[in-house]
Amino acid sequence: MNDSKVIMACREVEKIYHDGDRELSILTGINLEVCEGEILAISGPSGVGKSTLLHIMGTLDQPTSGEVYFQGDLLTQMSRRRVNRIRNEEIGFVFQFYHLLPEFTALENVMMPALCQGGKPGDCLERAEELLAQVGLQERMTHKPGQLSGGEQQRVAIARAIFNKPSIVLTDEPTGNLDEHTGQGIINLLWDLNKTKGMTIVIITHDDQLASQAHRWIQIHDGKASYHDPA
Repeated sequence: MNDSKVIMACREVEKIYHDGDRELSILTGINLEVCEGEILAISGPSGVGKSTLLHIMGTLDQPTSGEVYFQGDLLTQMSRRRVNRIRNEEIGFVFQFYHLLPEFTALENVMMPALCQGGKPGDCLERAEELLAQVGLQERMTHKPGQLSGGEQQRVAIARAIFNKPSIVLTDEPTGNLDEHTGQGIINLLWDLNKTKGMTIVIITHDDQLASQAHRWIQIHDGKASYHDPA
């Protein structure tokens, strides 16, 4: 991956929270790069700051100090409008608990990113149908989340995340709410999207066995990052 384009980079990123008089240092000098077309795994036990780091990378949160770059540009030097555009168009998010809108069908949930940006339903429909078919839900498009299994809901969330053809997809424990068999199906889907579409994926996980399957693997411990060679 050394010759690949760097999509996102963190330089000396720190995150500190304050609880009364206590200062809680969650991340301490995190340095990492995410290269185009790779799967990067970030692992570590619960509470170590993995999700915090993902939120910072996804512009959902800001570091206490340090710098985050997107395609070579420093986020803190961008206008709020540009940061919002990057978040909405260039970054896809997949969370553990899906975050689907229960009153809408799978098809409508997948179209939602474009609809929220003023897209016309008719213009979005074909791509949403194509993506749902791609993730194996061609027979479930008109079902609402409550009518879908956990694995099916996560597949809808993945289709939604890639609707705008983002430069990078950030996934936070995407199998954490699923049984082992269903979770493996989601992992297979993500790896297939990387292989066939060249999709750049960051996967947050507490599972070192899963992390070892990625192209590169970073482990967070005591707020610091260390690299591991995948098995």
